[in-house]
Amino acid sequence: MQIYTVGGFNEVGKNMTVIDTGEDAFILDCGLYLPPIVELEERERAYNEKKLREIGAVPNDYALPEAVRQRVRAIIPSHAHLDHIGAIPYLGHRYNAPVIGAPFTIEVLKKLYEDGRVPIKNEIITIHPNSSYLIQGKSKKYKIDFVNITHSTLQTSMLALHTDEGVVLYSNDFKFDNNPIVGKEPNYDQLREIAKEGVKVMIVDSLYSGDERKTASEKVARALLEDTMLTTQNEKSGVVVTTFSSHIARLKSIVDYSKRLNRIPVFVGRSLGKYVQAAINVKLCPFAKEIQMASYRNQAEKWLRKINQDRTKYVLVCTGHQGEPGSVLDRMTKNQLPFTLNYEDHVIFSSSIIPTPINIQNRKVIEDKLKKKGVRIFNNVHVSGHAGREDLRDFVNMMHAEHVIPAHGEYAKRAPMVELCTELGYKPGKNVHSMTNDAVLKI
Repeated sequence: MQIYTVGGFNEVGKNMTVIDTGEDAFILDCGLYLPPIVELEERERAYNEKKLREIGAVPNDYALPEAVRQRVRAIIPSHAHLDHIGAIPYLGHRYNAPVIGAPFTIEVLKKLYEDGRVPIKNEIITIHPNSSYLIQGKSKKYKIDFVNITHSTLQTSMLALHTDEGVVLYSNDFKFDNNPIVGKEPNYDQLREIAKEGVKVMIVDSLYSGDERKTASEKVARALLEDTMLTTQNEKSGVVVTTFSSHIARLKSIVDYSKRLNRIPVFVGRSLGKYVQAAINVKLCPFAKEIQMASYRNQAEKWLRKINQDRTKYVLVCTGHQGEPGSVLDRMTKNQLPFTLNYEDHVIFSSSIIPTPINIQNRKVIEDKLKKKGVRIFNNVHVSGHAGREDLRDFVNMMHAEHVIPAHGEYAKRAPMVELCTELGYKPGKNVHSMTNDAVLKI
């Protein structure tokens, strides 16, 4: 078996790993690296495969040997975040293989094709969480399990690829949340069964492997939102909330507490519209009838004028939590929209900053502008969607994998996972492997 670590091992994003059994190969995730796209979108909004390759925003799958590329049998995304599926519309056509994913992931992917005006050339196959699918190889079939796990978006799966040499368990982006606000609990029983079968290699989310914690449940973020929205003096103030557009559970909590304030939640921004509509399409949006949604410019400006006239009747939910140039929040701070942020309006960041230099800088710029307006800022009303060190300790002990490959970030993010595995009896270079992009591990 050979494992090609194509992307997501030198940076936070651009995730792509290829499993090659000799006869057959499988792509697990194919995502974007968002920082250069943020910079590009300051100048132009249209882009194509060539442009994305030039700026390093898609995995360098040219590093794959041609023979491996020819034997790819499936492209299998683990969940709907752009750093895991965003490159499929631009690279998928290079492979004679279907794209197989959970319903919400596939709905979002179809919208990405539509937004990019890219024709869908791969067969699209939808598989429900906690289900399996048989993929036809050259001379045999391979079973892939979509093991339900919790994260900060709907229907995230750990992918268990069954091979003659054991299971490859792809667990890139997850947390253990036994009290999810929307969706199912982690499928621990299936993970234990997979461990009994034997895990040959585990590729594992190590983004916060250096944080000595157990990652809190989403119910904690819900409680933080309740405190922030319901126990502060906002009777005469505008209330603006920004969060990850894909975080449907978080959006549900925002809607619930907007209603408790007797305010109408209004969602403004294209990415919010994209993810919420995808959730509606797969019947996983419990608040669909309780919101107003303005995805396009004319709709957005109409609603922003209405909110500006009587801000105490509404909660404005908008894009811009990373300080992205061109987002609704960014344009409001620049007075480019018909809504004026007033002194002591509340702006709630129900998110953390994705740890890349451009995001950190953009958020600082937007917060400085908010402070100059006298806006009250409520930061980090949030819990992470990624496992902490103590979750990862439990996970490694549960799965007993022969080999572990830390994923999702540059060396500094992955190194603590190597140290943790060493604590647990693994040996660096022998059965815990620190990989880089464009590398290959032979097992």
